[in-house]
Amino acid sequence: MEAENHTGLSHFFLLGFSEDPELQPFLFGLFLSMYLVTILGNLLIIVTICSDSHLHTPMYFFLSNLSFIDICFISTTVPKANFQAQNKNISYIECLTQAYFFNTFIGMDNFLLTIMSYDRFVAICHPLNYTVIMNPHFCVLLVLLSWIIMFWISLIHILLLNQLTFSTGTEVPHFFCEVALLLKVATSDTLINKVFLYVARTLLGVFPLSGILFSYFRIVFSLLGMSSSVGKYKAFSTCGSHLCVVSLFYGTALGVYLSSSVTHSSQRSTVTSVMYSVVTPMLNPFIYSLRNKDMKGALGRLLNRAAFCP
Repeated sequence: MEAENHTGLSHFFLLGFSEDPELQPFLFGLFLSMYLVTILGNLLIIVTICSDSHLHTPMYFFLSNLSFIDICFISTTVPKANFQAQNKNISYIECLTQAYFFNTFIGMDNFLLTIMSYDRFVAICHPLNYTVIMNPHFCVLLVLLSWIIMFWISLIHILLLNQLTFSTGTEVPHFFCEVALLLKVATSDTLINKVFLYVARTLLGVFPLSGILFSYFRIVFSLLGMSSSVGKYKAFSTCGSHLCVVSLFYGTALGVYLSSSVTHSSQRSTVTSVMYSVVTPMLNPFIYSLRNKDMKGALGRLLNRAAFCP
């Protein structure tokens, strides 16, 4: 194939899930349903938190940001997924833009889950100093720093990608553009890109996960020192929803990483990627609303006001 740089390349081909035209309507309906459920569920979480003064705390401030990120996360990939077997092209600029925002939002998910674990650590291990440590300015600063870090890391990824060359009619074995997959289909040397990718994955994966594990290690250690079993249950129950989301996020991400390393089947890797790019954002609002007593109470009050509103 003829190699072209970014100035001559007009589009990529997203291979998607299946070439079977009879399967396309089912896939379209399935992903449309998951997308709408995700948008409505996360919007409901945000509206509930904003409208209920009882939820104006750091934990729910971070949760509302997580819901916003999940809306942006799934909106980056699913609306552009083309389920028509005849037309699977995406322009070069659109592909790089999608890769940029996907990388940014998945990194923000990572940071927010880490910040939320730190919030639970302070609340349980340093309850008397909680309002002083987790003050509004500090909470906003943590989220803002996360945005700034991801803005620059994603920008560097795209600037490095922009220097690569690709063959005419390059096929991307996925339903959206991702940095790692674009490196696999490039025709030029990708050593610098891969080094930066591995460094970024280490910084954004290993260190945040280590922070989460350390926070929960300290939480468990602190709970073991409590004499009241009721107090232990009440304290740890505030972590239940967060632990479920963390397990789902890192579990599916690890599954994607292992599947891409062990198998060379693009179809299997694509299906596995659906778990963390589509299913996880869809399940997050259900996990927080069904397992959290405060959220269930606030949702009930919101629905009651909506029902009696003229």
